[in-house]
Amino acid sequence: MPAASDRLEAVLERLRPIFDTVALDSYSRERDHLLLREQVTRLVDAGFASLRVPVERGGAGLSIPELARVLTELATADSNLPQIFRGHIAFVEDRLTASESPERDAWLDRFVDGEIVGNAWSEVGSATVGTSQTTVTHTDDGYIVNGSKYYTTGSIYADWTDVTATDSETGASLTALVRIDQPGVTVRDDWNGFGQQLTGTGTIIFENARVEPNEVRLFESRFRYQTALYQLVLLTVLAGVASSIEADAATQIASRKRTYSHANADLVRHDAQILGVAGEISAVAFTADATVQHVAEVVQRAFETASERDSDEDRSANVAAEIASAQGQIVLSKLVPEVATRVFDALGASGVSRDVGLDRHWRNARTVVSHNPWIYKARIVGDWSVNGTSPEYVWNIGIAKTESAAASG
Repeated sequence: MPAASDRLEAVLERLRPIFDTVALDSYSRERDHLLLREQVTRLVDAGFASLRVPVERGGAGLSIPELARVLTELATADSNLPQIFRGHIAFVEDRLTASESPERDAWLDRFVDGEIVGNAWSEVGSATVGTSQTTVTHTDDGYIVNGSKYYTTGSIYADWTDVTATDSETGASLTALVRIDQPGVTVRDDWNGFGQQLTGTGTIIFENARVEPNEVRLFESRFRYQTALYQLVLLTVLAGVASSIEADAATQIASRKRTYSHANADLVRHDAQILGVAGEISAVAFTADATVQHVAEVVQRAFETASERDSDEDRSANVAAEIASAQGQIVLSKLVPEVATRVFDALGASGVSRDVGLDRHWRNARTVVSHNPWIYKARIVGDWSVNGTSPEYVWNIGIAKTESAAASG
Protein backbone atom coordinates (compact mmCIF):
# COMPACT_ATOMS: atom_id res chain seq x y z
CA MET A 1 0.00 0.00 0.00
CA PRO A 2 1.43 3.44 -0.92
CA ALA A 3 2.67 5.61 1.93
CA ALA A 4 -0.04 7.85 3.36
CA SER A 5 0.06 11.38 2.06
CA ASP A 6 0.73 14.38 4.23
CA ARG A 7 -2.85 15.55 3.76
CA LEU A 8 -4.20 12.19 4.89
CA GLU A 9 -1.98 12.20 7.95
CA ALA A 10 -3.17 15.71 8.81
CA VAL A 11 -6.80 14.62 8.54
CA LEU A 12 -6.26 11.50 10.64
CA GLU A 13 -4.37 13.46 13.29
CA ARG A 14 -7.42 15.71 13.56
CA LEU A 15 -10.01 12.93 13.47
CA ARG A 16 -8.44 10.07 15.43
CA PRO A 17 -9.15 11.62 18.86
CA ILE A 18 -12.81 11.76 17.83
CA PHE A 19 -12.68 8.16 16.59
CA ASP A 20 -11.20 7.09 19.94
CA THR A 21 -13.99 8.79 21.85
CA VAL A 22 -16.62 7.36 19.51
CA ALA A 23 -15.32 3.83 20.08
CA LEU A 24 -15.61 4.01 23.85
CA ASP A 25 -19.40 3.88 24.00
CA SER A 26 -20.28 2.35 20.63
CA TYR A 27 -21.93 -0.72 22.10
CA SER A 28 -23.88 1.07 24.85
CA ARG A 29 -25.26 3.56 22.31
CA GLU A 30 -26.45 0.73 20.12
CA ARG A 31 -27.88 -1.18 23.07
CA ASP A 32 -29.81 1.87 24.30
CA HIS A 33 -30.64 3.16 20.80
CA LEU A 34 -29.03 6.57 21.27
CA LEU A 35 -28.84 8.38 17.95
CA LEU A 36 -25.40 9.63 16.96
CA ARG A 37 -26.22 13.34 16.76
CA GLU A 38 -23.35 14.43 18.98
CA GLN A 39 -20.85 12.22 17.17
CA VAL A 40 -21.98 13.42 13.73
CA THR A 41 -21.71 17.03 14.85
CA ARG A 42 -18.19 16.51 16.17
CA LEU A 43 -17.09 14.93 12.91
CA VAL A 44 -18.66 17.67 10.81
CA ASP A 45 -17.09 20.37 12.99
CA ALA A 46 -13.74 18.69 12.31
CA GLY A 47 -14.23 18.97 8.53
CA PHE A 48 -15.70 15.56 7.76
CA ALA A 49 -18.24 16.99 5.31
CA SER A 50 -15.53 18.36 3.03
CA LEU A 51 -12.89 15.62 2.99
CA ARG A 52 -13.08 15.33 -0.83
CA VAL A 53 -13.42 19.07 -1.52
CA PRO A 54 -10.22 20.45 -3.09
CA VAL A 55 -7.79 22.20 -0.76
CA GLU A 56 -8.02 25.41 -2.79
CA ARG A 57 -11.76 25.45 -2.07
CA GLY A 58 -11.27 24.97 1.66
CA GLY A 59 -11.55 21.17 1.90
CA ALA A 60 -9.08 18.42 2.78
CA GLY A 61 -8.56 17.37 -0.85
CA LEU A 62 -8.44 13.64 -0.14
CA SER A 63 -8.38 11.11 -2.95
CA ILE A 64 -10.91 8.27 -2.91
CA PRO A 65 -8.34 5.77 -1.50
CA GLU A 66 -7.49 8.27 1.23
CA LEU A 67 -11.17 8.78 2.00
CA ALA A 68 -11.58 4.99 2.19
CA ARG A 69 -8.79 4.83 4.75
CA VAL A 70 -10.58 7.41 6.92
CA LEU A 71 -13.92 5.61 6.59
CA THR A 72 -12.42 2.25 7.52
CA GLU A 73 -10.92 3.68 10.71
CA LEU A 74 -14.22 5.35 11.53
CA ALA A 75 -16.11 2.09 10.92
CA THR A 76 -13.75 0.33 13.31
CA ALA A 77 -14.87 2.79 15.98
CA ASP A 78 -18.58 2.65 15.08
CA SER A 79 -19.85 0.94 11.94
CA ASN A 80 -22.96 3.15 11.80
CA LEU A 81 -21.08 6.36 11.10
CA PRO A 82 -19.59 5.78 7.62
CA GLN A 83 -22.98 4.54 6.45
CA ILE A 84 -24.63 7.67 7.87
CA PHE A 85 -22.38 9.74 5.59
CA ARG A 86 -22.85 7.47 2.55
CA GLY A 87 -25.42 9.67 0.81
CA HIS A 88 -23.37 12.75 1.56
CA ILE A 89 -20.22 11.20 0.14
CA ALA A 90 -22.03 10.35 -3.09
CA PHE A 91 -23.55 13.81 -3.45
CA VAL A 92 -20.18 15.47 -2.85
CA GLU A 93 -18.80 13.30 -5.66
CA ASP A 94 -21.67 14.34 -7.91
CA ARG A 95 -20.84 18.00 -7.36
CA LEU A 96 -17.10 17.43 -7.79
CA THR A 97 -17.66 15.85 -11.21
CA ALA A 98 -20.22 18.44 -12.36
CA SER A 99 -19.33 21.23 -14.77
CA GLU A 100 -18.19 24.46 -13.16
CA SER A 101 -21.14 26.70 -12.32
CA PRO A 102 -22.32 29.04 -9.55
CA GLU A 103 -24.52 26.21 -8.24
CA ARG A 104 -21.55 23.86 -8.02
CA ASP A 105 -19.48 26.49 -6.22
CA ALA A 106 -22.31 27.11 -3.78
CA TRP A 107 -22.44 23.42 -2.89
CA LEU A 108 -18.68 23.17 -2.36
CA ASP A 109 -18.97 26.13 0.01
CA ARG A 110 -21.83 24.42 1.85
CA PHE A 111 -19.73 21.29 2.34
CA VAL A 112 -16.88 23.35 3.76
CA ASP A 113 -19.36 25.14 6.03
CA GLY A 114 -20.46 21.77 7.37
CA GLU A 115 -23.78 21.17 5.66
CA ILE A 116 -24.46 17.51 5.02
CA VAL A 117 -26.79 15.59 2.72
CA GLY A 118 -28.77 12.43 3.44
CA ASN A 119 -30.31 9.91 1.12
CA ALA A 120 -33.95 9.43 0.04
CA TRP A 121 -34.01 7.11 -2.96
CA SER A 122 -35.79 3.90 -2.04
CA GLU A 123 -39.52 3.36 -1.67
CA VAL A 124 -41.53 0.50 -0.24
CA GLY A 125 -44.91 -0.51 -1.60
CA SER A 126 -46.13 -0.93 -5.14
CA ALA A 127 -43.72 1.25 -7.13
CA THR A 128 -42.57 -0.42 -10.37
CA VAL A 129 -38.87 -1.20 -10.79
CA GLY A 130 -37.07 1.86 -12.13
CA THR A 131 -39.84 4.30 -11.22
CA SER A 132 -40.62 6.56 -8.28
CA GLN A 133 -44.01 7.36 -6.82
CA THR A 134 -42.54 10.48 -5.27
CA THR A 135 -43.19 13.45 -7.56
CA VAL A 136 -41.76 16.85 -8.32
CA THR A 137 -44.39 19.35 -9.47
CA HIS A 138 -43.86 22.80 -10.95
CA THR A 139 -46.40 25.23 -9.47
CA ASP A 140 -46.87 28.97 -9.77
CA ASP A 141 -44.93 29.33 -6.52
CA GLY A 142 -42.07 27.06 -7.54
CA TYR A 143 -41.27 23.34 -7.25
CA ILE A 144 -42.78 21.04 -4.65
CA VAL A 145 -42.08 17.42 -3.72
CA ASN A 146 -44.70 14.92 -2.55
CA GLY A 147 -44.24 11.30 -1.57
CA SER A 148 -42.67 8.93 0.94
CA LYS A 149 -39.27 7.25 1.09
CA TYR A 150 -37.76 4.50 3.22
CA TYR A 151 -34.13 3.40 3.75
CA THR A 152 -33.29 7.11 4.04
CA THR A 153 -29.86 6.56 5.52
CA GLY A 154 -28.31 9.58 7.19
CA SER A 155 -31.15 11.99 6.52
CA ILE A 156 -32.19 12.21 10.15
CA TYR A 157 -28.80 13.82 10.86
CA ALA A 158 -28.61 15.95 7.71
CA ASP A 159 -29.43 19.45 6.52
CA TRP A 160 -30.58 18.23 3.09
CA THR A 161 -31.82 15.01 1.58
CA ASP A 162 -31.12 13.80 -1.95
CA VAL A 163 -34.50 12.65 -3.32
CA THR A 164 -35.25 10.63 -6.43
CA ALA A 165 -38.60 11.53 -7.95
CA THR A 166 -40.71 11.61 -11.09
CA ASP A 167 -41.54 14.81 -12.95
CA SER A 168 -45.34 14.97 -12.59
CA GLU A 169 -45.68 16.55 -16.06
CA THR A 170 -43.13 14.74 -18.23
CA GLY A 171 -42.54 11.50 -16.31
CA ALA A 172 -38.78 12.10 -16.38
CA SER A 173 -36.62 10.67 -13.59
CA LEU A 174 -35.25 13.46 -11.42
CA THR A 175 -33.25 14.16 -8.32
CA ALA A 176 -34.18 16.99 -5.99
CA LEU A 177 -32.22 18.44 -3.08
CA VAL A 178 -34.72 19.18 -0.34
CA ARG A 179 -34.05 21.12 2.87
CA ILE A 180 -35.07 18.99 5.81
CA ASP A 181 -35.83 21.81 8.26
CA GLN A 182 -39.10 22.88 6.63
CA PRO A 183 -42.74 22.16 7.52
CA GLY A 184 -43.26 19.89 4.51
CA VAL A 185 -40.69 17.30 5.60
CA THR A 186 -41.18 14.67 8.31
CA VAL A 187 -38.29 12.38 9.25
CA ARG A 188 -38.99 9.29 11.34
CA ASP A 189 -36.57 7.12 13.27
CA ASP A 190 -38.45 3.92 12.42
CA TRP A 191 -35.73 1.76 10.86
CA ASN A 192 -36.41 -1.66 12.36
CA GLY A 193 -33.44 -3.64 11.12
CA PHE A 194 -31.55 -5.79 13.63
CA GLY A 195 -28.25 -4.15 12.70
CA GLN A 196 -26.85 -0.72 11.84
CA GLN A 197 -29.64 0.54 14.07
CA LEU A 198 -28.38 4.10 14.45
CA THR A 199 -27.99 5.00 10.77
CA GLY A 200 -31.39 6.70 10.56
CA THR A 201 -32.45 4.39 7.76
CA GLY A 202 -36.16 5.05 8.23
CA THR A 203 -39.00 7.01 6.66
CA ILE A 204 -39.22 10.52 5.21
CA ILE A 205 -42.57 11.98 4.17
CA PHE A 206 -42.75 14.94 1.79
CA GLU A 207 -45.93 17.02 1.79
CA ASN A 208 -45.61 19.94 -0.61
CA ALA A 209 -41.98 20.26 0.42
CA ARG A 210 -40.35 23.15 -1.39
CA VAL A 211 -37.26 22.82 -3.52
CA GLU A 212 -35.32 25.45 -5.45
CA PRO A 213 -35.46 25.13 -9.26
CA ASN A 214 -31.67 24.87 -9.53
CA GLU A 215 -31.73 21.89 -7.15
CA VAL A 216 -33.87 19.77 -9.51
CA ARG A 217 -31.80 17.73 -11.99
CA LEU A 218 -32.22 14.87 -14.43
CA PHE A 219 -31.18 11.63 -12.78
CA GLU A 220 -29.24 10.59 -15.88
CA SER A 221 -26.88 13.53 -15.38
CA ARG A 222 -25.43 12.07 -12.18
CA PHE A 223 -21.87 10.81 -12.11
CA ARG A 224 -21.46 7.42 -13.72
CA TYR A 225 -19.59 5.49 -11.01
CA GLN A 226 -22.08 6.27 -8.24
CA THR A 227 -23.05 2.63 -7.59
CA ALA A 228 -19.41 1.63 -7.25
CA LEU A 229 -18.84 4.47 -4.79
CA TYR A 230 -21.94 3.60 -2.77
CA GLN A 231 -20.71 0.00 -2.57
CA LEU A 232 -17.21 1.11 -1.64
CA VAL A 233 -18.59 2.89 1.43
CA LEU A 234 -20.31 -0.33 2.50
CA LEU A 235 -17.04 -2.20 1.97
CA THR A 236 -15.30 0.21 4.35
CA VAL A 237 -18.02 -0.57 6.89
CA LEU A 238 -17.36 -4.30 6.54
CA ALA A 239 -13.62 -3.74 6.81
CA GLY A 240 -14.14 -1.70 9.96
CA VAL A 241 -16.36 -4.38 11.45
CA ALA A 242 -13.68 -7.00 10.71
CA SER A 243 -11.04 -4.84 12.37
CA SER A 244 -13.26 -4.36 15.41
CA ILE A 245 -13.87 -8.11 15.62
CA GLU A 246 -10.11 -8.72 15.57
CA ALA A 247 -9.56 -6.23 18.40
CA ASP A 248 -12.41 -7.60 20.51
CA ALA A 249 -11.30 -11.20 19.94
CA ALA A 250 -7.75 -10.40 21.03
CA THR A 251 -8.98 -8.59 24.14
CA GLN A 252 -11.38 -11.36 25.14
CA ILE A 253 -8.89 -14.17 24.53
CA ALA A 254 -6.02 -12.43 26.32
CA SER A 255 -8.13 -11.69 29.40
CA ARG A 256 -9.70 -15.14 29.88
CA LYS A 257 -8.57 -17.00 33.01
CA ARG A 258 -10.90 -20.00 32.88
CA THR A 259 -10.04 -22.86 30.57
CA TYR A 260 -11.26 -26.40 29.88
CA SER A 261 -9.88 -29.68 31.15
CA HIS A 262 -9.41 -30.84 27.57
CA ALA A 263 -7.82 -27.58 26.34
CA ASN A 264 -4.27 -27.34 25.01
CA ALA A 265 -2.82 -24.92 27.57
CA ASP A 266 -3.37 -23.59 31.05
CA LEU A 267 -4.07 -20.12 29.67
CA VAL A 268 -6.44 -19.52 26.79
CA ARG A 269 -4.02 -17.01 25.28
CA HIS A 270 -1.49 -19.83 24.84
CA ASP A 271 -3.92 -22.40 23.44
CA ALA A 272 -2.84 -23.29 19.89
CA GLN A 273 -6.36 -23.96 18.64
CA ILE A 274 -7.67 -20.68 20.01
CA LEU A 275 -4.73 -18.81 18.51
CA GLY A 276 -5.53 -20.42 15.18
CA VAL A 277 -9.04 -18.96 15.32
CA ALA A 278 -7.59 -15.56 16.21
CA GLY A 279 -5.27 -15.87 13.22
CA GLU A 280 -8.19 -16.57 10.90
CA ILE A 281 -9.99 -13.49 12.18
CA SER A 282 -6.87 -11.37 11.73
CA ALA A 283 -6.40 -12.65 8.18
CA VAL A 284 -9.96 -11.68 7.25
CA ALA A 285 -9.46 -8.19 8.72
CA PHE A 286 -6.30 -7.85 6.63
CA THR A 287 -8.08 -9.08 3.51
CA ALA A 288 -10.99 -6.72 4.03
CA ASP A 289 -8.71 -3.72 4.45
CA ALA A 290 -6.64 -4.64 1.38
CA THR A 291 -9.81 -5.18 -0.67
CA VAL A 292 -11.15 -1.76 0.27
CA GLN A 293 -7.93 -0.05 -0.75
CA HIS A 294 -7.78 -1.84 -4.10
CA VAL A 295 -11.40 -1.06 -4.94
CA ALA A 296 -10.86 2.56 -3.92
CA GLU A 297 -7.93 2.88 -6.30
CA VAL A 298 -10.06 1.55 -9.17
CA VAL A 299 -12.90 3.95 -8.32
CA GLN A 300 -10.38 6.79 -8.20
CA ARG A 301 -9.54 6.11 -11.85
CA ALA A 302 -13.23 6.48 -12.74
CA PHE A 303 -13.20 9.87 -11.03
CA GLU A 304 -10.13 10.88 -13.03
CA THR A 305 -11.87 10.12 -16.35
CA ALA A 306 -15.21 11.73 -15.41
CA SER A 307 -14.43 14.95 -17.27
CA GLU A 308 -14.28 12.89 -20.50
CA ARG A 309 -17.68 11.27 -20.01
CA ASP A 310 -18.51 8.50 -22.50
CA SER A 311 -14.99 8.38 -23.91
CA ASP A 312 -13.50 4.91 -24.34
CA GLU A 313 -11.25 5.52 -21.35
CA ASP A 314 -14.16 6.69 -19.22
CA ARG A 315 -16.34 3.72 -20.11
CA SER A 316 -13.48 1.33 -19.37
CA ALA A 317 -12.78 2.98 -16.02
CA ASN A 318 -16.44 2.82 -15.01
CA VAL A 319 -16.75 -0.85 -15.95
CA ALA A 320 -13.61 -1.57 -13.91
CA ALA A 321 -15.01 0.33 -10.92
CA GLU A 322 -18.34 -1.48 -11.04
CA ILE A 323 -16.71 -4.89 -11.39
CA ALA A 324 -14.10 -4.27 -8.68
CA SER A 325 -16.68 -3.05 -6.17
CA ALA A 326 -18.85 -6.08 -6.92
CA GLN A 327 -15.91 -8.48 -6.58
CA GLY A 328 -15.07 -6.95 -3.22
CA GLN A 329 -18.68 -7.18 -2.16
CA ILE A 330 -18.93 -10.87 -3.07
CA VAL A 331 -15.86 -11.78 -1.05
CA LEU A 332 -16.44 -9.64 2.04
CA SER A 333 -20.15 -10.49 2.18
CA LYS A 334 -19.08 -14.03 3.01
CA LEU A 335 -15.90 -13.52 5.02
CA VAL A 336 -16.90 -10.82 7.49
CA PRO A 337 -20.19 -12.32 8.77
CA GLU A 338 -18.36 -15.65 9.01
CA VAL A 339 -15.63 -14.33 11.31
CA ALA A 340 -18.27 -12.43 13.26
CA THR A 341 -19.53 -15.87 14.32
CA ARG A 342 -16.09 -17.51 14.34
CA VAL A 343 -15.08 -15.32 17.30
CA PHE A 344 -17.45 -17.32 19.51
CA ASP A 345 -15.51 -20.48 18.74
CA ALA A 346 -12.60 -18.96 20.65
CA LEU A 347 -14.64 -18.09 23.73
CA GLY A 348 -16.75 -19.88 26.27
CA ALA A 349 -20.37 -19.25 27.15
CA SER A 350 -19.38 -15.87 28.59
CA GLY A 351 -18.71 -14.71 25.04
CA VAL A 352 -22.43 -14.53 24.35
CA SER A 353 -23.06 -12.22 27.31
CA ARG A 354 -25.15 -9.20 26.44
CA ASP A 355 -22.78 -7.15 28.58
CA VAL A 356 -20.04 -7.82 26.01
CA GLY A 357 -22.24 -7.34 22.95
CA LEU A 358 -20.15 -9.32 20.49
CA ASP A 359 -23.31 -10.27 18.59
CA ARG A 360 -23.53 -6.70 17.25
CA HIS A 361 -20.67 -7.41 14.86
CA TRP A 362 -22.59 -10.14 13.08
CA ARG A 363 -25.84 -8.15 13.12
CA ASN A 364 -24.16 -5.08 11.68
CA ALA A 365 -22.19 -6.98 9.06
CA ARG A 366 -25.19 -9.05 8.01
CA THR A 367 -27.31 -5.89 7.67
CA VAL A 368 -24.72 -4.18 5.49
CA VAL A 369 -24.40 -7.29 3.33
CA SER A 370 -28.17 -7.40 2.85
CA HIS A 371 -28.38 -3.94 1.27
CA ASN A 372 -27.43 -5.13 -2.20
CA PRO A 373 -27.76 -8.90 -2.69
CA TRP A 374 -24.32 -10.19 -3.60
CA ILE A 375 -25.73 -13.25 -5.39
CA TYR A 376 -26.85 -11.06 -8.30
CA LYS A 377 -23.48 -9.32 -8.36
CA ALA A 378 -21.77 -12.72 -8.59
CA ARG A 379 -23.75 -13.54 -11.72
CA ILE A 380 -22.94 -10.15 -13.25
CA VAL A 381 -19.23 -10.51 -12.50
CA GLY A 382 -19.32 -14.02 -13.96
CA ASP A 383 -21.01 -12.74 -17.12
CA TRP A 384 -18.30 -10.09 -17.44
CA SER A 385 -15.53 -12.63 -16.77
CA VAL A 386 -16.79 -15.24 -19.21
CA ASN A 387 -18.62 -13.22 -21.87
CA GLY A 388 -17.22 -9.72 -21.51
CA THR A 389 -20.71 -8.33 -20.75
CA SER A 390 -20.55 -4.81 -19.35
CA PRO A 391 -22.42 -4.28 -16.08
CA GLU A 392 -25.14 -1.73 -15.56
CA TYR A 393 -24.27 1.33 -13.50
CA VAL A 394 -27.59 1.83 -11.71
CA TRP A 395 -29.69 -0.73 -9.81
CA ASN A 396 -33.36 -0.43 -8.91
CA ILE A 397 -35.86 -2.28 -6.76
CA GLY A 398 -39.65 -2.48 -6.89
CA ILE A 399 -42.51 -4.48 -8.37
CA ALA A 400 -41.64 -6.10 -11.72
CA LYS A 401 -43.30 -4.35 -14.66
CA THR A 402 -45.13 -7.53 -15.69
CA GLU A 403 -46.55 -7.97 -12.18
CA SER A 404 -47.49 -4.31 -11.98
CA ALA A 405 -49.32 -4.50 -15.31
CA ALA A 406 -51.15 -7.65 -14.24
CA ALA A 407 -52.26 -6.03 -10.98
CA SER A 408 -53.54 -2.89 -12.71
CA GLY A 409 -55.36 -4.97 -15.33
